Amino acid sequence: MKSDTLPSRRAVLVGLAVGPALGRGALAEGLPTVAVTKDPSCGCCEKWVAHMREAGFAVTVTEGPVNPVKARLGVPRDLASCHTALVGSYVVEGHVPAGAIKRLLAEKPQGIGLAVPGMPAGSPGMEVEGIEPDTYDVVLFRKDGRTTFAWYRGGEPV
Repeated sequence: MKSDTLPSRRAVLVGLAVGPALGRGALAEGLPTVAVTKDPSCGCCEKWVAHMREAGFAVTVTEGPVNPVKARLGVPRDLASCHTALVGSYVVEGHVPAGAIKRLLAEKPQGIGLAVPGMPAGSPGMEVEGIEPDTYDVVLFRKDGRTTFAWYRGGEPV
């Protein structure tokens, strides 16, 4: 006998499927969307996008040539990495940890954005089992220079 007060099996399954997505959206409330441009064949970029989503950011991805985007946004060549993103009014270059981006958005320092040059082992999206994570700088860059914004080992602040 079916009760009108009990949810159907379909309703329960839909709830289980939709619930986590709604939870991520609630986490993203108050955070700007991350607009990423990446090469279509880059797997580590996809992992970084997943890291950002897990941290509560909504992320859009555009696949295509990245170097013209870097040039247009003012990313210095020696700070370049494999993907470029816009977050609020800032540029984010490479495998910058979500924690550093949240700090950037909270503190609002003068600058163009943050960069993690190259592809340090253990940085978000560059985790490789059995490989020790690198310690690396997260660089705040401006038109007139740059400073170290944070130090990380893997995905953790040092």
